[in-house]
Amino acid sequence: MRGTDWHAARSVAHAAGAAVRAILPPAERVGLADAAWRVLDTGLRALHPLPHYASSAMDGWVVAGGGPWILVPARGSGAGLAPGEAAEIVTGGALPPGTTAVLRREHGRLVPAPAGGDKPPVGALLFAEHDPRPGLDIRPAATESAEGDLLLAAGTRMTPAALAVAALAGHDRLAVAPDVGVALVLTGDEVVTSGLPGPGFVRDGFGPVLPHCVRGLGGTVLSATRIGDDRGATLDAIDGAAARRAAVVVTTGGTGGSSADHLRPAAAALGAEILVDGVAMRPGHPALLARMPDGRILLCLPGNPLAALVAVATLLEPVLRGAAGRPPSSPRRAASAAAFAPLPGRHRVVPAAWADGAECALVPAEHTGSAMMRGLADADALLVVPPEGLEAGAPATYLPLPW
Repeated sequence: MRGTDWHAARSVAHAAGAAVRAILPPAERVGLADAAWRVLDTGLRALHPLPHYASSAMDGWVVAGGGPWILVPARGSGAGLAPGEAAEIVTGGALPPGTTAVLRREHGRLVPAPAGGDKPPVGALLFAEHDPRPGLDIRPAATESAEGDLLLAAGTRMTPAALAVAALAGHDRLAVAPDVGVALVLTGDEVVTSGLPGPGFVRDGFGPVLPHCVRGLGGTVLSATRIGDDRGATLDAIDGAAARRAAVVVTTGGTGGSSADHLRPAAAALGAEILVDGVAMRPGHPALLARMPDGRILLCLPGNPLAALVAVATLLEPVLRGAAGRPPSSPRRAASAAAFAPLPGRHRVVPAAWADGAECALVPAEHTGSAMMRGLADADALLVVPPEGLEAGAPATYLPLPW
């Protein structure tokens, strides 16, 4: 079974995820704290200029005109400086009218000022080796954005930096896309969840890992069900009450054609539309992507750990981006530090690390068999090798790891 081309499979997965939006609840407005890692449903605009007042970029003094300057007390809002006057200011402080520049504290020197004639002492004079040029160390109002400017587009994931932008722009609540609920179904009679497995058994490599992958890719795990290799249990798990609460059902194992593999027959029995029946890649070829009659997405991952996580990066990432209303991820490019022979008809997705820590060339990891995880644990990215192979130093596509 050759399977769908790797690039085409990702496009199909994103389109399938976008179609899921039809069965999701409507967008909601939430407070800033609850918007963390959610996805904006509508673009976010500045409610006032950023910054909304002219301020000092440094601790020191605001000065008017040329020096030396008479130091005057800090004044209330709206009180200005006359030419030849200066006042103390801290970083971020509002500039009084008449300010021409900010003199940094390390560049100024205060000396006592004598009384002159019948005038009382003025307190101190401020000297500078060189008069600051007009506008020096001033943050003018609206230099980052004007009121009404679009700051974050719809589909933006609200990272801590994005939350800070929203707060500084004056927002208290944000319109966010609904969470994309994911139900996990972990299969296998041979899987044990603790201790040392005996011959013929394996430790569970999915239960502790997949929730973090889903969360890192923008989904929310609603349930996790563990079943044995049984046709009836498989049908119940992917179409039962817990799975029906989710927009995406992700299963592990059972994607082959043996008597112990029940996911393809179960999908057929439920009337699922097969969208991707295997991906032309190594590892992860047996992955299956289908649409259930009620619109839910069924993603069946292979049972080998590395193969499954390659399928997560290949298919689950675009599904969840599409479901959240985000555009497809842009391809990333780096050089391959190693040569790869052709593998006609298949892409290879290889755990790789940055050469010498510099993000310019990727070195393939060792221990990258489909059932091995050491290579992925040491990796920084997944290098995508095209069917025609690669020469050392040639540019290649890579995927960031989904955690």
